[in-house]
Amino acid sequence: MTLRELRYLVAIAEHRHFGRAAEACNVTQPTLSAQVRKLEAYLGMTLIDRSGKQPVPTPLGEQIVERARRLLAEADDILRLTRLRRGPLQGALNIGVIPTLAPYFLPWLLPELRSRYPRLHLVIHEDTTRRLEEKLDDHLIDAAFVALPASNPGKLVEQPLFDEPFFVACPPDHAIAPASVVGTDVLSGLRLMLLTDVHCLRGQALAACGQLESAQDDAADCRATSLETLRHLVAAGLGCTLLPALAVGYLGGAGLVIRPLASGECRRIGMVWPTGHAMTDELRQLCASLREAPPQGVRLAA
Repeated sequence: MTLRELRYLVAIAEHRHFGRAAEACNVTQPTLSAQVRKLEAYLGMTLIDRSGKQPVPTPLGEQIVERARRLLAEADDILRLTRLRRGPLQGALNIGVIPTLAPYFLPWLLPELRSRYPRLHLVIHEDTTRRLEEKLDDHLIDAAFVALPASNPGKLVEQPLFDEPFFVACPPDHAIAPASVVGTDVLSGLRLMLLTDVHCLRGQALAACGQLESAQDDAADCRATSLETLRHLVAAGLGCTLLPALAVGYLGGAGLVIRPLASGECRRIGMVWPTGHAMTDELRQLCASLREAPPQGVRLAA
């Protein structure tokens, strides 16, 4: 029984899919499947139920997965301790990023970190805030870039990085298109197209325009799962939406009119990690580096 086999088992339990688990572990699916079979043969027990549409741990497998997570977390801490002896911010760092930030923030972040910390290797995990917080709790990732505040602040250290303003996106022939800025009174009366409620940006967008979730239940024809989809719906003339500043540079263009909010409403982006994490000092150093020169279009968080 090896740590690698246990890591593959945990990945299957998390992703409920052999292909996605293999991708997360940076191996081929046959390799991952063979190693888990080898683990089952060694233990003499079936750990993964493969009879349904999704592979799921057996009752015994669930117990082993929970123990494996703790064991892997301790093993990772040992690696971090040895890395600290070599120097700060070297080796692999598992980082989560929410989907409404990742495509627009990572093109700035990765070159920035590569120039500052050439021996640091980021392993990116894109997921919703809820799922990232679960991964932090299960020690599957070290830290995550999310919109603050986190839903479980007692377990997580929060380090604010920058405030990202919201912009209104509308079709060129919309009534608000001629305005230079959009006031709160106008914004609160708009029928907005928003992301599905698994994305924290939905609630932030509603708060920015002073609307309640119940007021939007029947207000839009579609709830999209990505900002890219919303951009195309708006360009097609189906309505308006709110875009965070970093997304505007990538999603703005033909078919859209982008206007700032007069109120300057924004979302706060920061890094979170588990309280007592072995890399706390390194993560604080990383955040301090990112605050020295934040991306264009955002404001440094106070």
